[in-house]
Parts: sequence; C-alpha cells; structure tokens
Amino acid sequence: MSGQRVDVKVVMLGKESVGKTSLVERYVHHRFLQGPYQNTIGAAFVAKSMCVNGQNVTMGIWDTAGSERYEAMSRIYYRGAKAAVVCYDLTDSSSFERVKFWVTELQNYEEHCRIYICGTKSDLVENKSQRRVDFHDVQDYVDEIKAYVCETSSKTGQSVDELFQKVADDYVTCNAFQVLSEAKGVDLNQKRDAFSYACCHH
Repeated sequence: MSGQRVDVKVVMLGKESVGKTSLVERYVHHRFLQGPYQNTIGAAFVAKSMCVNGQNVTMGIWDTAGSERYEAMSRIYYRGAKAAVVCYDLTDSSSFERVKFWVTELQNYEEHCRIYICGTKSDLVENKSQRRVDFHDVQDYVDEIKAYVCETSSKTGQSVDELFQKVADDYVTCNAFQVLSEAKGVDLNQKRDAFSYACCHH
C-alpha cells in the first residue's frame, strides 16, 4: 500500500467471474478490458481519492478472490472494512445465492460494515431472456438487510461511478460511518449506528 493513508476500507466480495475486477478497473482506470481475466488470487489493492462536500476521501479497495477455496483468505481482507460491495452476475442465479453467504459472513464478523449489493453485467440483460436474477427478489432481500442496491455494467460504465460515489457520500454524511467503534455491548452507540445506517440507505 506504499504507506498511503486510507479513509475508507472497501472490500469487493462475490462469486468468481461475477465481474469484481472489471468493476474496479472501470471505476479506477475508466476502462474495460476485453477477454477473460486471470482469476484473482488472494486480493488486489488499489486506492482512489475524491472530493465529497469539500472533504478529500481516499478509498482503499480490496478486490478479493471469488473462488470458494480462498474464502478463509478473504476473511483476512474484509477485516476492518467499513464498506463491502457484494457482487452478483445478473445472468447467473447461483451468484445471487452466494451474495447471501457473504452478507451472513459480514453480519457475523463485521457487523458495522455497510453493505452495497451490486448486480453486474447489466449490458447482457438488455435482452430480458438473459436475466436470471429478478430485480424484485433482490429488492426484497436488500430491504430485509437494509442495504443499498444497484445494477451496473463495467463494459458501458452504467452506474459504476455512482456506486462508489454512494460509498464515499455515506462516509462523509453519516456520523456513525466515520466513528465506527470496535467496542461491543454499548447500547447507546448501537442504537445510534442503527439509526444512521437507516438514514443513508434507500
């Protein structure tokens, strides 16, 4: 990480080949690389800064491996994360089932981590016959877990910048996001966190 200061640790989670690396490439480097990616081993790190309401915010983004054999390793990378972008492929129903696994992991081990559910490859479902994950099913699920949801395309850039901008905006505008405490069992803080969480997600 070359000693760079990071304000917000963001972890990318999801089944392999859902497009996590493509999402990061599009956001950070404004490009879409054709052809198959080599599967991520462990995790790749990149940092990007932006200005939100006059405040400079640097996001450190960890792109984790999606293969099940690297699950234990992924736990190392999401430890201490303030935000998790959990991805699924709109053309692969099993990838959405995998989202639920990662959300449960986060709820069990990183309860203060904010969750952003991201459907990828929206350019492939312009022909609705290719869609395998119904948006209403996803919406019902994110309402239940109080998460943010969007559908993106790394190929066209659709909603990619907006997703990461949302993470940065939440960091700046929600007090509980800025002062996450590792202390457990403090009822007052827990209530404040729950209130702030709800105010930042629609």
